[in-house]
Amino acid sequence: MTTETLDIKITKNTQSRLAQTDFSQLTFGHTFTDHMLVADYADGEWKNFEILPYGPIALSPAISSLHYGQAFFEGLKAYRHADGNVSVFRPDKNAARFNKSAERLCAPELPVDMFIQSIAALVDVERDWVPAADGYSLYIRPFMFATDPYLGVVPSNTYKFIVLTCPVGPYFTKPLRVKFETKYTRAAEGGFGFAKAAGNYAGSMLPSRKAVEEGFDQMIWTDSKEHQYAEELGAANVMFLIDGKLVTPSTRDTILDGVTRDTVIALAKDWGITVEERRVPITEIVEAARSGKLTDAFGAGTAATIAPIGAINYEGEELTLSDPASREFSNRLLNSLNDIRYGRAADTHSWNYMI
Repeated sequence: MTTETLDIKITKNTQSRLAQTDFSQLTFGHTFTDHMLVADYADGEWKNFEILPYGPIALSPAISSLHYGQAFFEGLKAYRHADGNVSVFRPDKNAARFNKSAERLCAPELPVDMFIQSIAALVDVERDWVPAADGYSLYIRPFMFATDPYLGVVPSNTYKFIVLTCPVGPYFTKPLRVKFETKYTRAAEGGFGFAKAAGNYAGSMLPSRKAVEEGFDQMIWTDSKEHQYAEELGAANVMFLIDGKLVTPSTRDTILDGVTRDTVIALAKDWGITVEERRVPITEIVEAARSGKLTDAFGAGTAATIAPIGAINYEGEELTLSDPASREFSNRLLNSLNDIRYGRAADTHSWNYMI
């Protein structure tokens, strides 16, 4: 769907927090920029697009998203190039996935160009907040939630769309120690594991906390029926280099169709590397680690970027992988991704949306 240029009202913050922000001490998701974008859905249309100072919003305590979970989000990033220009990485892919989440949760779709224009307008206002250091970026969080102020298990007729921005550094700062989770389930077939629904993350918090208490950084979720197939990490898709082939769980209704995952697959194919998207048995990964055929393993996500896995635990057996610093493939990926996103290399796939 194509729309005309959005009429976005802009109200500037008169007291910026930029000068008081220490960009060398950024805890991911804790520092917010001066403004946010807000829009409403009512009477069958999107309206009231506005950029205004970041701050609290007034809502009824009866809004349906608080009671019945009609809420979902996206995550993408803006990068500062060496020449000072700013780009957003692959916002069209995030827009498409945002609408897949909307459809599954019975919420209205936001036309792709409205999604992109909203993000571009906010990033333009906040361009001074985009960090310049390598590995740093402006994280963008668009989200939608139901706002009908009454109780009843029916889809809401009204919604609010908001975009927040945060300057961020690396999400993970060390190789990950992970375990295969074979008790708890993140998503079941026929559910909405493929959507970035708030409820997916709420349900993962208890097993994630238990894993951290056991000394792990992340879990590799497994299928809900047999707990015999790898699905994804808690914060990213998971990918393995086995016997020279890039192997990753195929997307299905239990697995998020990650933008970084798609980007990694495209780059691997550009480099002539065989890519296998399929169901991946735990036993295959364990045996490959034991035999030395598993030469690389990492998470791939917007927040995580390329997050190397240093050790995998299965039923108490600790499988230590090669030193991430020596891994050719994932380091090439990270360097290539950074070169494209920061404007240091040719963007042959047209992934950068210039602001």
